[in-house]
Amino acid sequence: MSSSTVRPATDIDRIAERWVDTVVELEPVLGTYIGRTEANDRFGDLSPAGHERYVAAVRSVLAELDGAVPADEVDEVTKSDLSNELRLSLASSEAGLHLRDLNVIDSPSQHIREVFDLMPTETEDDWAVVSKRLSAVEEAVNGYIVTLREGMRQGVVPARRQVLEVLAQARTNSGPDSFFTTFATSAEATARVGEALHRDLGRAAETASEAYTKLAQFLENELAPVAGEQDAVGRELYALQSRRFLGATVDLDETYEWGIEELGRMVREQEAIAEEIKPGASVLEAIAFLDEDPARKLHGTEALRVWMQETSDRAVAELGATHFDIPEEVRAIECMIAPTHEGGIYYTGPTDDFSRPGRMWWSVPEGVTEFDTWRELTTVYHEGVPGHHLQIGQAVVNRAKLNTWRRQLAGTSGHAEGWALYAERLMEELGYLDDPADRLGMLDGQRMRAARVVLDIGVHLQKPRLDGQGVWDAGYALEFMRQNVNMDDAFIRFEVNRYLGWPGQAPSYKVGQRIWEEVRDTLRAREKEAFSSKEFHRRALDLGGVGLDTLRTALLG
Repeated sequence: MSSSTVRPATDIDRIAERWVDTVVELEPVLGTYIGRTEANDRFGDLSPAGHERYVAAVRSVLAELDGAVPADEVDEVTKSDLSNELRLSLASSEAGLHLRDLNVIDSPSQHIREVFDLMPTETEDDWAVVSKRLSAVEEAVNGYIVTLREGMRQGVVPARRQVLEVLAQARTNSGPDSFFTTFATSAEATARVGEALHRDLGRAAETASEAYTKLAQFLENELAPVAGEQDAVGRELYALQSRRFLGATVDLDETYEWGIEELGRMVREQEAIAEEIKPGASVLEAIAFLDEDPARKLHGTEALRVWMQETSDRAVAELGATHFDIPEEVRAIECMIAPTHEGGIYYTGPTDDFSRPGRMWWSVPEGVTEFDTWRELTTVYHEGVPGHHLQIGQAVVNRAKLNTWRRQLAGTSGHAEGWALYAERLMEELGYLDDPADRLGMLDGQRMRAARVVLDIGVHLQKPRLDGQGVWDAGYALEFMRQNVNMDDAFIRFEVNRYLGWPGQAPSYKVGQRIWEEVRDTLRAREKEAFSSKEFHRRALDLGGVGLDTLRTALLG
């Protein structure tokens, strides 16, 4: 079915649409991310009572889905994928994951702060909404603390390492120089804000900062003393988390062994390319050689932003003329320097009407002023086109065929990040990484993703160390990453802490890529000369975000 052919809404579509409305009502932060602004002035209830309301809503919509009969193949995918997601939500609740929901990158402590990055700030009315949400930070934090206290009561607590790291983050969001104070002050530069609203913003920012002071005190004085000393979550919880992030069930032991083999393959590829760059050089020597090349340097964050934008625009123009059908709405992408300084590079999708385009964000650490294009070219393809922007944008634009849940909320990390790594390798196949230096940069990232498969499963399942000296732990994980990632040590430490506190997520990139490539290669072998990669990409991306088991079934039958 062409995306231009309007498909009549079905009962299952209507169930999915109502579920989106429910999610926006109960989790306004998610609403902001997809451009639903009606709840932009508040947060959801992060207390145990709020969680119970969410669970009750999940059970209700799941009962509706179970009784609904699919009208076509689109419905079959919606019913299967939404049902799987909802059942995993219930399993996660029963496992008490919400009671220990605290880690360095993706937990309420970060969500409450980060949502302000996506809020409209062009007009005084926009800032009035911001002021209300700033005032609501205190209640959100209080609810979160109550939930963590309930976890303490039940003996379900996060690892102490995560508590201490989030404590440090919370402290940066408290006090007179916090993000909230700076953000509220910026209203004067972006809109003409009246005196009364200016005062309201100041008070609200102060309240939000004080809430994070309270959170920091709770973490330090109450949670840290009783938090778990062990980082590993064990096989049962890890298997659940892996299913959540992949939308597929994989053999964890086989995946671990495959990860070791894949890491070795990445190392061998890097060594061969290092020889191309500088005959006789090791990988580290080739990297040092490239780092000294002034032609591959960018100076300053504005130069970085401009280079990102130019590279993205060129990829859109060229790939849209050859290897992909890129809808007109998706041809616009904004490359941004993030207001934070945490070191991450990430993508935020467009709103449903594309009034806010897809955006690639670079959170540049304090003091970093030079950037190497050979390291980062593949990152632009990963986050932009043909990576996340094409994948997510094509789903959003496909409103004639897909309901809002399928366009905006469906999908898994394995599907999204697996596609982005698939896109990196695809750009190599298409000749965009013919420069050995750019290929080395791509492999640097791919090697890190392979290493994460081994580390993540190794730590959380407490596998024997590769050197045969005991089992995986945090210290060995840090040593292992230092051997396999050529990056600043502060970044490596953050990454390792991320894996320790977010089990199952890091492997979803490389495992997702593996499944994407397996699906493509199976179709290629089946269709032989009739196989078209352009048609494969169109069919796959027209599905929107799905779990990887659903991807296999939808494309392979």
